[in-house]
Amino acid sequence: MAKAIKICDCTLRDGQQSLIATRMRIEDMLPILDKMDKIGFGAVEVWGGATFDSCLRFLKEDPWERLRKFRSAFSNTKLQMLLRGQNILGYRHYADDVVDTFVRKSIENGIDILRIFDALNDARNLETAVKAVKKEDGAQAQLAISYTLSDVHTLEYYVKLAKQYRDLGADSICIKDMAGLLLPQAAYDLVKAIKEEVDLPLEVHSHYTSGVAAMTYIKAIEAGADIIDTDMSPLSMGTAQPATEVMVAALKGTEYDTGLDENLLKEISDYFKPIREKAIESGLLSTKVLSVDIATLIYQVPGGMLSNLVSQLKSANAEDKYDEVLKEIPKVRADLGYPPLVTPSSQIVGTQAVLNVIMGERYKMVPKETKDLVRGMYGKTPVPISEEIRKKIIGDEEPITCRPADNIEPELEKMEAEIKDYKEKEEDVLSYALFPQQALDFFKFRQAQKFGIDPKLADVDNKVYPI
Repeated sequence: MAKAIKICDCTLRDGQQSLIATRMRIEDMLPILDKMDKIGFGAVEVWGGATFDSCLRFLKEDPWERLRKFRSAFSNTKLQMLLRGQNILGYRHYADDVVDTFVRKSIENGIDILRIFDALNDARNLETAVKAVKKEDGAQAQLAISYTLSDVHTLEYYVKLAKQYRDLGADSICIKDMAGLLLPQAAYDLVKAIKEEVDLPLEVHSHYTSGVAAMTYIKAIEAGADIIDTDMSPLSMGTAQPATEVMVAALKGTEYDTGLDENLLKEISDYFKPIREKAIESGLLSTKVLSVDIATLIYQVPGGMLSNLVSQLKSANAEDKYDEVLKEIPKVRADLGYPPLVTPSSQIVGTQAVLNVIMGERYKMVPKETKDLVRGMYGKTPVPISEEIRKKIIGDEEPITCRPADNIEPELEKMEAEIKDYKEKEEDVLSYALFPQQALDFFKFRQAQKFGIDPKLADVDNKVYPI
């Protein structure tokens, strides 16, 4: 029987995050949202991931106000976000009261579908977020499997994980291939195996880094996938997703025809072309993230991590060490128990690899985040970390084995007291909880603007870093 494939367009979140470091302002996007709303996408991913941090840190935007503007513009389309489970959108685990309130406010402000994942595929770290979604009428929890390659990450492993996610209360499952590692036949086998065991809609998310994602999508669709993730072509390919228009054209006239209007898609694509050109001219869109690199299958570096890696090496005047760092990444990953490389584990592994190379000695300098991963503060790694590496990084400390958030006291009340002079709405406390310094800088900037004070006189960082 014919089965129309749904498209989730990720241009406004993952496309721009993967290629241009999440530097599009809401003003860059608003003029085209009405046309995007008319297409008939299954969903549009607009929020979460790195967008929240970027709004505060680089664009001096309130991320919550951005979400409300998206909601006003999309009257016919479901809005989706990416949530890192107990990490929410930050880089550590937060108390359950923060997770619960963040999920509630995200839905209140306009999110319909929360794609929730854990960097280590530790299902315990998704429990609180899923329960919070289930409290809200009409909201959906999509639980995402972080796909990676190792001897541990077998077909049986992923099917078992999909069953766990179903039992947690998932409304749908996503195979999240953040580094373009999912090959076509492997995708067919994986989708088929999950669909045989789990009766839920299945979405496939892949990046073009290794050059195979479009082929992977076709095989995944043939095996029974229901939804695929794409980006409008000017912000697609490279370390982003396959192009929306290309996949729509490829499926046209088949039993999987999306039914989407190709002429309207072209109008939307044309809108984003000048944004892409401006990003190229400014140097923000690097050729390093546009080229296909089959070596991705060795290094397993996702798009967002790759752009961060380039940025880190630039800051250290060590761009010539790029290839050396790429070779170090899989070694660090093996040392740290084969975590999938996705935020925050990708940043942890990537930063440690950069330090190992720049310092000229492995683990001579170890950031707190690496130590916390070894301590079990992010959850259970797929493979136990060897005693040798553990001792090298945390000495004689004993790692924890419980759900990390079980050790975190409620945080919201304390945080609300800390920003009482800046709080204008409940969401401000959540912004501060996730990114304390960036949120404070933004609150000071907001106050300076409100009262007509020169931000320089108010000791506020007035720099804005758009495209």
